[in-house]
Amino acid sequence: MVISPTSNRYAKNMTFTEFTSPLNLFGRQLQFQQMTEALTRDQDILLVGVPGSGRRTLARRAVNAVGTLGIEIDCIRAIDSRRFVQLLYEGIVRASQELEMSDIIPKIQLNEDIWLSFTTILNLLQHIAVSIPRPVVLILHGFPHIRAWDRQGKWETYLREEIKRHTVVSYVLIATIAETSHPSEEISKNLEIITLDPLTNNVVGAWAGEVLNREGLSFDPRSNALQTFLNAVRGHMGDATALIRRLQREPSKNLIGNQEINQAIQELLEDLGTTFESLLMLLPPTQVQLLESLVLDPTDKPQSRVYIDKHSLCRGGSLQGALSGLQNKGLIYGPELGYRLALPLFDLWIHQRLQ
Repeated sequence: MVISPTSNRYAKNMTFTEFTSPLNLFGRQLQFQQMTEALTRDQDILLVGVPGSGRRTLARRAVNAVGTLGIEIDCIRAIDSRRFVQLLYEGIVRASQELEMSDIIPKIQLNEDIWLSFTTILNLLQHIAVSIPRPVVLILHGFPHIRAWDRQGKWETYLREEIKRHTVVSYVLIATIAETSHPSEEISKNLEIITLDPLTNNVVGAWAGEVLNREGLSFDPRSNALQTFLNAVRGHMGDATALIRRLQREPSKNLIGNQEINQAIQELLEDLGTTFESLLMLLPPTQVQLLESLVLDPTDKPQSRVYIDKHSLCRGGSLQGALSGLQNKGLIYGPELGYRLALPLFDLWIHQRLQ
């Protein structure tokens, strides 16, 4: 592996296992090891992080590494209980077809008793695992999203009970950081909790240098381009990947200097502008006001009277509700990371928009 000159100073504090990891696991080797060991023990997992932190990639790589059958369900697409059950059934059917074992999956009429279909489908997972025989892992992306329609918690409670009961089926629940903010909640009990925090500058700098090096590119060591890149992405691998792709798209020269990195950032923000604008429009006014305040005036104490008065924020339960709402959406971190915005490019876009 060749490290470009601009990434050497970020590479010196990295371990050999981090260097020998695939690029899409760069900096996540510890979490990858945690996850593979947990799956090997048939342990159920709660994998938390913000959008773009690499949760899906990590889950897929870990499932493949231990040789289990992975069935993925995107809970964000489940707008109601019927759609949730349909997605579960489709995922199981798809997996059985890949194994050429469609004959073991009974036909289920989803237009009948939807609750009965749900319980039957969960039992199918055990049946498949025994029939293969091979461990099965059900990966539920955006699991907390089902609470939007599961107001009484009936479906989530039953699923938690099945998670405990199933012996040859493991569950990977993928959620935002907010899911670990309430350790007393049942969802975190009996689960191996794996958290994907922002990556360090050492890791992101070394990763960026390696990716660019493969294209014959590198940051100009005489410029501040690398530091500008790191300041823009702040340890967020999704944003780092998007910015690197922008730099690779139309390279005018092999060395990336201040002009090239600043131009790439502005072009990327322009491309993402419509998406970011739509995201803001979907947020309640109290969350938008709080988000903008945290962008212009970062603080680790947004509930303080001084900060509330300074930015004319709502008080009491309304403010706490806005904080929880932004955390649940994966837009800000919790108190452990000073309530900072979780999506750095979104942060930068809001900052430029307000100024």
